[in-house]
Order: sequence, then structure tokens, then C-alpha cells
Amino acid sequence: MSVDQPAETGTHEDGPAASGGTVSYVLQQFPEKLALVKLPVGAEVPSWAESSSLFSVTATATETTLICAGRNVPTKQVAHKGLVAFSVQGPIPTEATGVLAALLVPLAEEQISVFSISTFETDWVLVPSGATERAAEAWRRHGHTVRPAVPVGASRAPREREPRAGNGTDKPPRTTGRSRKDPQSDQQPDRRSGSSSSEKRKR
Repeated sequence: MSVDQPAETGTHEDGPAASGGTVSYVLQQFPEKLALVKLPVGAEVPSWAESSSLFSVTATATETTLICAGRNVPTKQVAHKGLVAFSVQGPIPTEATGVLAALLVPLAEEQISVFSISTFETDWVLVPSGATERAAEAWRRHGHTVRPAVPVGASRAPREREPRAGNGTDKPPRTTGRSRKDPQSDQQPDRRSGSSSSEKRKR
């Protein structure tokens, strides 16, 4: 998103009007502690990397950076841990301007360091866990709203598969001939002797 000063006034996603006639935003605060991890150029995602509210891999010609849950990051791994993520309630139009300026200037005034990242629909701001309350208060003073993030609904459990038919597939077994056996089918007359086939079997 552009960091130019916002040209329009009003609110975004029902947030209160910001001071100075600028746009206000609703920020969602996530509870997890994240880590910003430095990886070698071209590195694969490590097996210890655990996804969280925000999981991101950014690769350039000179570095690879990972954002993930901080709890499993190895002690010797080069990383900045203990970050808390705030996301702007979106989606934000791709042509919107001044979003990051409206959010980062209040934190700069409070001497709060930040890491920011943009997705297709919104912007994320990561701040040190020890500065989350100061950041939230700074945003509120500038007319923004800060609230706990709404947990994403649990995915629906997979439906149980129907018991397989006796032929080892999900399809019903194929049948040939009549669907029901004619009780008289074994009583067909034997053309050679005149007696029924069932009678011959009894002898």
C-alpha cells in the first residue's frame, strides 16, 4: 500500500473519524507472539517453522525472511522474536493511499519500532510485545479503533466415508440377470426326462 498522505476524509470499516480530517481504520490485535527470522538466500522453509495468524516467506536476491510463530524458533537462529501483529480490517482497495502513513506516523511519534507487511487485501503492522499497549493508545488518540482479532472459525470436520461395499470399492456391487431370484427358477422342467431339475438333485 502507498505511504502517501491520505487525500480523503472519513472512516474505513465503520471506524471513528480520525483527528485532522484523515481516514481512520479498525485494527485487529492478534494474541500470538511472532518472530521475524533471517534465513540464507534461497533457503527452504525450516521444519520448525509453525504457521500462525501471519505466516510469510519473502525471498529476494540477497536474503530470505520468514515471519512465523515464535515459540519453536531455535535459540541460535538469527531472529527478532516477541512481535505482536495488528492487521487493518479490510479489504483495502488497491488504489487507496496513505494507509501506512496514517498508521505508522502515530507510532513514530511514540518512538515505537515497527515491521510492516502488505497482503492483497490489507496491511499488517508488527510491534514489540512490550509496546502493544502504547501502540494501541497512540492509534486511538489519532482516531483509529483497536480491538481483539476475531478468531477464524474452525474448519468443518471431514464427513465420514460411507462403508465400502463388499467388492472393495465405494460403488455398489454389480449384479447380472434378474435383480431378484425367481423362487421357481430352480423348478424348470428337464426337457430330457420331464422331471424338474430340483427333483433330480434329490434322487
